[in-house]
Amino acid sequence: MAATKEPNRLILFTDAVVAIAVTLLVLPLVDVVPEVAREHRPATEVITGHQPEIWTFLLSFAVIIRLWLSHHKAFQHVRAYSTPLVLCNSAWLLAIVVLPFPTEMVGVFDNSRFTTGLYIGTVFVATGLQAAMYLIIRIDPEVATEDAPLPGDFVLGAVTAAVLLLLALVVALTVPGVGYWALLLLLLSGPVEWAWRRRHAVAAA
Repeated sequence: MAATKEPNRLILFTDAVVAIAVTLLVLPLVDVVPEVAREHRPATEVITGHQPEIWTFLLSFAVIIRLWLSHHKAFQHVRAYSTPLVLCNSAWLLAIVVLPFPTEMVGVFDNSRFTTGLYIGTVFVATGLQAAMYLIIRIDPEVATEDAPLPGDFVLGAVTAAVLLLLALVVALTVPGVGYWALLLLLLSGPVEWAWRRRHAVAAA
């Protein structure tokens, strides 16, 4: 269906939901304080005794903020929204809101293969849906702004990240002992994007 409305309400709603998801991430850490107090343990154990939960919180916080910043920049090129864009954005928000759940599981169960797959899989779904949104914005002339269409680098970056996350998920689930180290595959995103641009530049020459 053709877009007919300004995207401001969609953007504001998205920002609010992301803010709630980020807030939910820290709640399990807040619950640790009275737990330590009840057991009369030293206050330092709030930190030293819960390092996996803290690191997972920081990782998930960084993931959500990175996805949100990219979303924010992409929607600066949107002049109106369509039904496919709203549906895709809603599914993306669902993945963002769900992320605190596997985050808490990772902190409790550490390197369980199931929790590893659930965590990486959730991030993969969010990234894949973001790539789908960017494709909609780029190819639908009634969604993107006429004077500043969405650059192809947005789509390339999101698609590359989604592919690498899918590869990381497969590696984490099939190779014993790899676990969350599989996420280091994301460091390849820069070289992969560079190689893709170079290939197309040579083809266009």
